[in-house]
Amino acid sequence: MNLTVVNAVKETFITALKNVPSFMGAALLWVLTCWIPYINVGTTIALFYAMPIELSKGTVMNPLSIFDGKYRKYMGEFFSIIGLMSISIIPALCFMVVPAIIISIGWCLAICIMIDKELNPAEAMTESTRCTYGYKWTIFGANILIYLGWVVVSMIVLYLFAAIKVDILVFIAIVASLIVGITLQVCFTGVIYRYLVRLRNVPPATPDIL
Repeated sequence: MNLTVVNAVKETFITALKNVPSFMGAALLWVLTCWIPYINVGTTIALFYAMPIELSKGTVMNPLSIFDGKYRKYMGEFFSIIGLMSISIIPALCFMVVPAIIISIGWCLAICIMIDKELNPAEAMTESTRCTYGYKWTIFGANILIYLGWVVVSMIVLYLFAAIKVDILVFIAIVASLIVGITLQVCFTGVIYRYLVRLRNVPPATPDIL
């Protein structure tokens, strides 16, 4: 099966619903500890990049595993890739934003590839560009639809809770909305990784011009 906007969106929501306890637990733990120096680097790498890799294999990480020290060993490579991306993306923003979006999408799987394939930052970025070639508009479109769906539902829920005028409920709704957003992003990355990296030997049907 080839990657399309429809199946990317559908599988993202299906994956999230199937694994609610693990994703919500990991996202909540990350939200509660993201302010702790050093620890937050490992948990960020684990949640946003290692968990999608596990999803692409059909497995799900234990929420507590985001604190595993093994993820902090990628700290140098993680910041190297972020730095290399910034060097290119920031100047690209000066050219009407679109080039920056295209470059960002092209490198969106670089950190996952670096961890999964044990490549250096430059090799991972090159491989990410190769894997996403022909699918950038698909990734962009699916991501926008998921984001809009999350925003609309979140706004409705927050409005309803705000109408009750109970501050603690509004706070809980905001935290819950953030956790749901993180969960959807992690699942989306996992779906994209499975299609474009694990199943990369399947030839694309009608790739776009990017």
